[in-house]
Amino acid sequence: MMAPVADTLRAETAIRRLSRPFRYDIGLVDDAAPVAVAVEAPIEIAYGGQPFAVMMGTPADLEDFAAGFSLTEGIVESFAEIRAIAAHVEAEAAHIDVALTGARLHAHLARRRAIAGRTGCGLCGIEDLDHLPKARRRDARAAAPDPAAVGAAVAALATHQPLNAATRAVHGAAWCDARGEIVVAREDVGRHNALDKCIGALLRGGVAPHEGFFIVTSRCSYEMVTKAAAFGAGALVSVSAPTSLALTAAEQAGLALIVTARADRATVFGGD
Repeated sequence: MMAPVADTLRAETAIRRLSRPFRYDIGLVDDAAPVAVAVEAPIEIAYGGQPFAVMMGTPADLEDFAAGFSLTEGIVESFAEIRAIAAHVEAEAAHIDVALTGARLHAHLARRRAIAGRTGCGLCGIEDLDHLPKARRRDARAAAPDPAAVGAAVAALATHQPLNAATRAVHGAAWCDARGEIVVAREDVGRHNALDKCIGALLRGGVAPHEGFFIVTSRCSYEMVTKAAAFGAGALVSVSAPTSLALTAAEQAGLALIVTARADRATVFGGD
């Protein structure tokens, strides 16, 4: 069983910086005023004390991030293979050490991969095309949501993004129940990180994949599809449009993509 972790571990997610309005016709105007700026910091993830990846992200909800990242990157097959997560934040960086079960740690150490992260980079460090992750859905009971549920989720999403409301600089990812009510929401400067954090929170909370669907504020890319599929979701809702590879991956996983989602309409691709 996984050791307890500190649910309250959070770093500063926004800082104040002085700025001045700038007009193209006359230049700087008005006096300097403080504005909120989203914090971006390197986050090092290690397994068994061995550094694995450095991702640029928002140093909050780090235990959720580690759990979700471990699953969606294929480090673990289930949350039960994580024994403990220890996270701490320093002045300019965050560190997470994940303790795996013996068999899983051995398998991980035998696998070679290194990432020097850009913000939420999804495929950095993949050595060749043979290692490109394949989207696969784990829970065949998961299904696409009703249209009314999608509309409810879209309408409520902004109220679950306090950091973005303050900074206009971060992405959001949320898990909704079958009625479209948002159950868990996470934010990060990296869109992949926001989804990993949301997935990690669900794993730690024991939420079943067939009980709801994801909604994200970012574009619907291949990496976002593979992460949603790795959790076992039946649908991924995005406020933006999909890429071609995202559509291919969703077809492979039997995942419904509900894209360019607005309060009154959306476009649907695929699904069982």
